[in-house]
Amino acid sequence: MRAACPDEFPYFAEELADAARGIALKYFRNLGPIEYKRDGSPVTAADREAEAVIRQMIAERYPAHGMAGEEHGRVSSDGPWSWVIDPIDGTRSFITGRPTFGCLIALLYEQQPVLGIIDMPALNERWLGVTGKPSLHNRDHCQSSTRKRVAEATVFATSIDMFTGSERQQFDRLSTAARFRSFGTDCYAYGLLASGHADIVMESDMSTHDFLALVPVIKGSGGCISDWHGEPLDIFSGRQVLATANTTLHQQCLAMIGAG
Repeated sequence: MRAACPDEFPYFAEELADAARGIALKYFRNLGPIEYKRDGSPVTAADREAEAVIRQMIAERYPAHGMAGEEHGRVSSDGPWSWVIDPIDGTRSFITGRPTFGCLIALLYEQQPVLGIIDMPALNERWLGVTGKPSLHNRDHCQSSTRKRVAEATVFATSIDMFTGSERQQFDRLSTAARFRSFGTDCYAYGLLASGHADIVMESDMSTHDFLALVPVIKGSGGCISDWHGEPLDIFSGRQVLATANTTLHQQCLAMIGAG
């Protein structure tokens, strides 16, 4: 049985997001050297500094909690609580001056996401989701859209390049049936979905630090989020993510991409 998230954790998660936001804004459009990982993805001083600060804050406040981040790996714990951090989601946007980068913070209980933050430093927007509670956008309740037909929906993805092989065919099948599709929004697309401005987000090439924070936000707004087979997302999930505004739309999407 999933535990309720103690009230102190959302407040602390926002402290983490505030700290990461300050670091991101310090470097945004004022970059130092950019390094590139073995897979060609960029990493900046902001990525590393923000994650280091978040890790230190967690270790000082909750030393029994585990941690995992994109830049500094995993710190294991015997306890049920762990944090998953992506200090700069959308580093390519960050280094090219686009404001759609964000900070993703997830809290897991027994490897299941129970709290998530999508923070957009340059846009001064933040979504907070906690299991069993309505999601918040800048402290106001947010609600996903009521559109229930793919033909009326908007489809978002960060890049067409994230789809390989048959994935591209599946994405095209869904997105060309929609009203229109849009690219380049990174994690912002999921916040827009939670607030009713986007209807479908379909992505691949995702890691756990990319999607675990999204789960409580989307669910708490009335939306649905799963892998492309309709399975719930957790620490063991693969690279594919489908988020939609409601259950009816989700089932249509799964059927169109071959999972229904």
